[in-house]
Amino acid sequence: MSTAGPAHRVQSAVVEYGYPQGHLGHLTADEEAAFTNFKALCAEKGYYKPGDSEGDPGTHDDATLLRFLRARRFVVGDAFTQFEDTENWRKANQLDQLYETIDLEHYEETRRLYPQWTGRRDRRGIPVYVFEVMHLNSKTMAAYEKSAVKTHTKAQTDGKTSPKLLRLFALYENLIRFVMPLCTALTDRDHPRTPITQSNNIVDISGVGLKQFWNLRGHMQDASTLATAHYPETLDRIFIIGAPAFFPTVWNWIKKWFDPITTSKIFILSSHDMKETLEAFIDPANIPKKYGGQLEFVFGDMPKLDPAIKDVVKWQGDRDNFPGGPLYWCEKDKEGKEIQLMAAGSTEDGTVLRHEEICTITKTFPETAQEMSEKQNGHLSPPEKGEQDLTAAATGTDGIPAAASESQTQDEPERDNVGEAVDLSTKPMPETFVSSSEGLPTLKNLKLDEDSKTSPNGDVKSGEAK
Repeated sequence: MSTAGPAHRVQSAVVEYGYPQGHLGHLTADEEAAFTNFKALCAEKGYYKPGDSEGDPGTHDDATLLRFLRARRFVVGDAFTQFEDTENWRKANQLDQLYETIDLEHYEETRRLYPQWTGRRDRRGIPVYVFEVMHLNSKTMAAYEKSAVKTHTKAQTDGKTSPKLLRLFALYENLIRFVMPLCTALTDRDHPRTPITQSNNIVDISGVGLKQFWNLRGHMQDASTLATAHYPETLDRIFIIGAPAFFPTVWNWIKKWFDPITTSKIFILSSHDMKETLEAFIDPANIPKKYGGQLEFVFGDMPKLDPAIKDVVKWQGDRDNFPGGPLYWCEKDKEGKEIQLMAAGSTEDGTVLRHEEICTITKTFPETAQEMSEKQNGHLSPPEKGEQDLTAAATGTDGIPAAASESQTQDEPERDNVGEAVDLSTKPMPETFVSSSEGLPTLKNLKLDEDSKTSPNGDVKSGEAK
């Protein structure tokens, strides 16, 4: 498959809940009923305690619970099974304790390797991450695995999840406990009362040879499987950039690691349409220069904060930026209108714990829709007409089976575990997108050379298909 063609969105036969569909404030009557039943079931089984009028926030907020229900297409029984498994896994590995007491140097070592928040958001207010896979070479991964075994933290684990993956999930904790609540608190966006619970990821695979992909296969598969299971519905879009000629072979591995809902969110971009496609979702001011935007952000940098963040944050003392390491928000009042950021982690081999107040944010909401429309937000403005065409659903492609038969998508009602029919007409219809499959090279015809590189535009520099 050449990457010189147009952008392609991966084909999927599942219903996708694009933001804000399926999110708080945008549920159908059937989805609201399923959500009520789901919370009742979680409470009955002892996995959830709701908040109360006395100021107890409860064990989980609605946005978190809804991620599990959305991931299971609002089938209550399936959502509970996944939620139960996740809560048991978190307890067995003390994820909260891991995140709040991990050694700062170990945390930073992990952050430099994996997806990093740019400090910016897309046009809807969803955070934008960048991931350059080329840095996960064999030498770096060997050093990382050796270091991970010696990770300093107060958490005790059951030993079933490897140290290198637990360190990676400390970064997921940063996403759900720091970045998402921060983006939720920023109300200069459409649907300001709907929590942000997802992220956009620009995944750059330029410069990665086939052997490097092969060597990473086991690690990435394990990480993807656990992330899909325990951090569901945290991905909004994945933009794959710099795909080499042999990428169809790699894709045959990768697509097996994700569920159909996740694969439906993947865009494979060529060099020709990278800039136009990214700008359909993200304002140029928030796209790194490397990918055709204006943002001075290089992989490894700390976040380059959105100006809107600085406008609403009240810093402690003489601070003017977020420190590195684990950060998390907590509510300062019963109504949750004011949130406070705490810096956690440890130093000196985990013996000295950090517990510092960093800043506060007071949430304010526009009173009317008209007020929202009058706000001037270039970085969150809707795309122009031409850009809107890129985000529209494509039609079926010749030679590709339809995503689902008409009888599957329209005539047959779904039923959840509580025996209530769910009318599929209330759900968004499936979208079918395909990537070209002509002339795919096979694994046996490709040179397994980690030094085989691809340029950012997808052209193979060495190790071409024979």
